[in-house]
Amino acid sequence: MPNILPYIQVKNSLSLVEKVGQLFMPAAFINDTEEEIQRLEKLIKEQHIGSLCFFHSRASAATNFEGKKKVVSNEQSFDTLKNLIVRYQKAAKYPLLIAIDAEWGLAMRIENTPQYPYAITLGAMSNNSDSLIYEVGKNIAKDCKSAGIHWNLAPCVDINNNPNNPVIGYRSFGEDKIKVTQKALAYINGTRSEGVLTSIKHFPGHGDTATDSHLGLPVITKTKKDLEDNELYPFQKLILENVDSVMAGHLSVPALASGADTPSSISKDIIKGVLRTEMGYHGVVISDALNMHAVSKNYPTKGDLEWLAFNAGNDVLCFAEHIKEGSDTILKNASEAQIEESFKRIWELKEKAISSNKTPQDLTIPDELNQKIAEQSLTLMQGTANTIAEFQKSEFKGLAITSNTENQFFKSIYKNKMFAILTDETEITENDEDILFALFPPQIKPTNNFGFTTEELAFINQLIKTKNVILYVFGNPYVLNHINIENAKAVIIAYQNQKSFQEVAANHFLGNLEARGKLPITI
Repeated sequence: MPNILPYIQVKNSLSLVEKVGQLFMPAAFINDTEEEIQRLEKLIKEQHIGSLCFFHSRASAATNFEGKKKVVSNEQSFDTLKNLIVRYQKAAKYPLLIAIDAEWGLAMRIENTPQYPYAITLGAMSNNSDSLIYEVGKNIAKDCKSAGIHWNLAPCVDINNNPNNPVIGYRSFGEDKIKVTQKALAYINGTRSEGVLTSIKHFPGHGDTATDSHLGLPVITKTKKDLEDNELYPFQKLILENVDSVMAGHLSVPALASGADTPSSISKDIIKGVLRTEMGYHGVVISDALNMHAVSKNYPTKGDLEWLAFNAGNDVLCFAEHIKEGSDTILKNASEAQIEESFKRIWELKEKAISSNKTPQDLTIPDELNQKIAEQSLTLMQGTANTIAEFQKSEFKGLAITSNTENQFFKSIYKNKMFAILTDETEITENDEDILFALFPPQIKPTNNFGFTTEELAFINQLIKTKNVILYVFGNPYVLNHINIENAKAVIIAYQNQKSFQEVAANHFLGNLEARGKLPITI
């Protein structure tokens, strides 16, 4: 990889065209064709690209393809990624800054790589467990380094106070601004300890929305004071901790934009006004993906969106799709001083990341850390330990609704206490009074009722209404907004379906450990 020279040495040696090229961060797809790889290599060379953001494949990029094309699994994605990074770095005249979304680990984008818990799970732990969140950030950073990645575009510091949020939800640490800030800082500090960059997102706060900005423009109608008191709080506090970068989301927030409905990612009022002037942020601002329909569909002229995003105050134009036209438009409209200001920020960020990026190592092994987090996050939402202990004395039967998830929960209990496991709901008889019910939501996102059919939800509600049910939920707790749990004897949230979380839940049911977590959201 080319050496990174200090800004002071390069500020007069790069041409203005090269400096504008450094603003652009096109998408790079791990599972691309050779033809597409060569096309990106050519773009890197000809447009002097400054950075790349990696995604699994074109089919998995949420904006354009979600639900339309099948995502083809590639068990060798990680090796493919490493080789591609080397290849793209060779194509670059100046070192590329390599980024990825790895909020809960490289597994967010890549098969057979470590997966750590979602932010909502980390948010369920007490403040005494922030050292575990630090370790999550540290381990994910190690995995990034092992691939050649400098920049983890995480964490989300959105305060999730809207249960219908289709895109944040489980990616948020919760609905309490102080806890969100504290847990995000632990994650950032862990990442920093390995010399990997972070980005707090999605400014000015994507939590209280019911629209997915990949597909449309969310509108937030709160007053400026309400936003300052809540949504902007984590950003302001973390800016004081010298965060590496802030990602500007695609949100319409009229109270921050002089009453206009301009998306925040292309609003001078919001980025240059609120973020830079009022909140005193002087670091790198990176746009959320510019191919997202919240903005892209409104600017059919190639280059216009790239210019608007840059002119609003973004230094890095993520997932820009019209780089030649965008570069030409910026060169035509921007002052040299404006370009230099962003170039300086980007280059100094590169110096920080590339010079501190230590020797790659093996991928981390998440099991032990995940188990500790499972123990600290497990949440008894309803009922008591005594309720569960009494239930165990009955002739209870086990029933699970699962979608291709191995039921380690029942297996672990069965080793210690034999009980009848029903294969499906048709096996329940009138005489079956006590049901240990394990719920594995088919998907983590809330679209289409978390993947449950209307019939399944009706059955779940009827079961809880007519039987003595102890319910364990291995997934997004927001699923409980679709379930009437009033009559359930006990409700326990395990948040994730990985083996370690199921084993911890089994231990809890058997009375071997207490549930220490607290639900970080309101159901």
